[in-house]
Amino acid sequence: MNILSFDIEEWYFEKFLYGDRKEMYPVYMGYLDRILDMLDREGDKATFFCVGEMAKHFPDVIRKIDTRGHEIGCHSNTHTWLNKLTEEQMYADTRDSLASIEDAIGRKVISYRAPAFSIGESNKYAFEVLAECGIECDASVYPASRDFGGFSSFGAKEPCIIKIGNKSIKEFPICLTTAFGRGFAYSGGGYFRLLPLWFVKKVLSSADYGMCYFHIEDLMYRKYKMHDREFFENYYKIPGTFKNRFVRMIKGSIGTKGAFNEMEQLVSSFEFVNLEKADQLINWNETKVIDLKGNI
Repeated sequence: MNILSFDIEEWYFEKFLYGDRKEMYPVYMGYLDRILDMLDREGDKATFFCVGEMAKHFPDVIRKIDTRGHEIGCHSNTHTWLNKLTEEQMYADTRDSLASIEDAIGRKVISYRAPAFSIGESNKYAFEVLAECGIECDASVYPASRDFGGFSSFGAKEPCIIKIGNKSIKEFPICLTTAFGRGFAYSGGGYFRLLPLWFVKKVLSSADYGMCYFHIEDLMYRKYKMHDREFFENYYKIPGTFKNRFVRMIKGSIGTKGAFNEMEQLVSSFEFVNLEKADQLINWNETKVIDLKGNI
């Protein structure tokens, strides 16, 4: 089973963080139209995880995706990483984001992805927050270590059920491959841009479960500028050293040339479903249960 997803946040970043450059909005829309047209040609449906503040300020973007028949999921309200929020702040963030998205499309949202896969050991309570806010399916777990966290002790690398307190939620972790004894993602984001397409296809072909995820900015050929220290520290909540900012600049730029065409080739080579359809296809009575009770 291969799941296709997109994280939609560019309009929000542009308006609130990048200077509200009016010329960029039609550029983002052009890429979104190309994605939607590609999915129509292939007959595939994807889940689009959308930032709540974007739904509030750019509802037509969310409605366009919805009217083309794709699932709309939630990607937080302001793209603040969940491990930077208190439990109370996460409740407010999740409630606000769901209200804005549901107001834009006129229906309940039940799928969620945390910004930067920012649920881990330090904030397991996030699953209970999501369940209490009506989320049924989550795609936030990166089940290995990574530069900004990860959840290496999670205990599953395939769809499973998380129990926490008296709540439960269906989890669709990011899929990993292994090299040099370390697990790493390969099917989305900067990992997809860094790795050769033949390698991604080979690993995806050999796996029973795959989760592909893309951002519009992953697919745009661009040279990523280094953030100034103030912006970097305010957003990433880590020291804005030259090294940290340089590494982030390189990760944002590498492999963007030709990335859209490679994404198209990948999608045309496999059958994909969205999270909503995957939920229907899985026999949840036979999946692993991860019980986090007592480990919060």
